[in-house]
Amino acid sequence: MDKSSSGVGVLDKAALVLSALESGPATLAQLVASTHLARPTAHRLAVALEFHRLVARDMQGRFVLGPRLAELAAAAGDDRLLAAAGPILIALRDHTHESSQLFRRQGDQRVCVAAAELPMGLRDSIPVGATMSMLAGSAAQILLAWEEPERLHRGLHGASFNATMLSAVRRRGWAQSVGERELGVASVSAPVRGASGRVLAAVSISGPIERMGKQPGRIHGSAVVAAGNRLSEFLRRIEDN
Repeated sequence: MDKSSSGVGVLDKAALVLSALESGPATLAQLVASTHLARPTAHRLAVALEFHRLVARDMQGRFVLGPRLAELAAAAGDDRLLAAAGPILIALRDHTHESSQLFRRQGDQRVCVAAAELPMGLRDSIPVGATMSMLAGSAAQILLAWEEPERLHRGLHGASFNATMLSAVRRRGWAQSVGERELGVASVSAPVRGASGRVLAAVSISGPIERMGKQPGRIHGSAVVAAGNRLSEFLRRIEDN
């Protein structure tokens, strides 16, 4: 096999397009010239990569590398967020007396990447690695609320929440869920932001409705927001150093 070929033709061609954009913006004609792909193939691949945010357009309509690449690069590096999350989640658990979690979005799912469980008593146990829907729950609301309009609109299809609810989430800075993800369970979540201000994760607490109440955000919203702010500040300090 050719060392420049993986044996999966469409991936090799997509890699050619991305490599061609490494040197800067390119028109379709320039992509064709640098990749030696047929014009329809180059266009089809560039548009498909644009859909997945691996490619974007500049003000002149030229193709450029997309924002998803920077997000993947950040995730591939040292996971400083998880390193800082442990003690903050423990402090949040001890303050609220509810289990705490940190969620990240992966495509159409969200994944629990860190957690601090109550040692005993009635609790909502969400193990690290648990994969959950983006269609329900306060963490899903947080991870969707600040997305670009098109992605936000797509994310609302089939969701238990709507655009008006997400507008309220953006205004107050936290989201709540009462029986939305699971009967009898309530939760409150807030955003964790990177240095650019982009929402990278959602910090949450969850527990039984009989203990958290039907308006858990009024009770715990400020504590969860404070935890999210502490994690965000940690990330900003790391980026500044």
